[in-house]
Amino acid sequence: MVTLSPSLKARLAQPLKIGSFAVKSRVLQSPLSGVTDMVFRRLVRRYAPDSMMYTEMVNATGLHYVKQLPKIMEVDPNERPISIQLFDCRPDFLAEAAVKAVAEGADTVDINMGCPVNKITKNGGGSSLLRQPEVAEAIVREVVKAVDVPVTVKTRIGWNDKEITILDFAKRMEDAGAQMITVHGRTRAQGYNGNARWEWIARVKEILSIPVIGNGDIFSVEAAVKCLEETGADGVMCSRGTLGYPFLVGEIDHFLKTGEILPAPTPIQRLECARDHLQALWEYKGDRGVRQARKHMTWYAKGFVGAAELRGQLSVIETVQQGLDLIDRATEQLAHGYEVVEEADNFQVA
Repeated sequence: MVTLSPSLKARLAQPLKIGSFAVKSRVLQSPLSGVTDMVFRRLVRRYAPDSMMYTEMVNATGLHYVKQLPKIMEVDPNERPISIQLFDCRPDFLAEAAVKAVAEGADTVDINMGCPVNKITKNGGGSSLLRQPEVAEAIVREVVKAVDVPVTVKTRIGWNDKEITILDFAKRMEDAGAQMITVHGRTRAQGYNGNARWEWIARVKEILSIPVIGNGDIFSVEAAVKCLEETGADGVMCSRGTLGYPFLVGEIDHFLKTGEILPAPTPIQRLECARDHLQALWEYKGDRGVRQARKHMTWYAKGFVGAAELRGQLSVIETVQQGLDLIDRATEQLAHGYEVVEEADNFQVA
């Protein structure tokens, strides 16, 4: 049985303060490249209306050279609280991009200093900034000067096991003006493998006065509570746990506020959510949205008889109607009493 200790319950009773900005939830939806577009964020917010959402990360250099803002930067005026995440290694370009982010409606601006992907790190962005703390400091200082909303940082514990530099790095970010830091408890070398080392999040929390958010291996209410209890973090950020399961942020938020575990959605409810997701992606992005939906649809299709076959079919859909027909057929079969089973699936972010 999951319970909140009295000390944790008291600590979480107040809104999360990010500088001057208050958020009524201690559970955040992580920025995920190719995932957290406006359609996905709306689905997560359906179940977690108070939680902070993040856009996909935006390339500040690319933004500098275009006249029209990219669609991944698009924010619905009603979807608050919302943060736009930026990445780059050029302080001036990031400051310029931050101004545009605030103009688009960002309540906070987040700087990505944790992405482990080669195409990001080889150009000096993402987790490569862990090896360039002076540059990272300069970035935060420039962005803080440029905007009047809180500036936050998302990073990892280090480059590899021999370079776990998060304690010095996090203190530098706070001193440079960051108002919150999210720490993914893995090194860049780990990628998404192995276990997140939450003990480093706890050590960061001990030395900072700004909010510290725990990230990594938050796949359930139980994991979220365990992370908060063990680290003393001010909140948790959900990442891969929401792939095909946009209910997770809301489930954790509900428990932290009420102590009540919500019933897990049934396979039919998950497929109904998948249907909404596919339809909305098509309406928002057209045929490109259908192609992007393929991966989302496969993430939803698990945990029931016929799920593996359905995944294979959904992964190659060419039209929105084809996808809707497949989902409707599977939903009808489940409604007629097909047995639900557990499947050992392991999904990764592309």
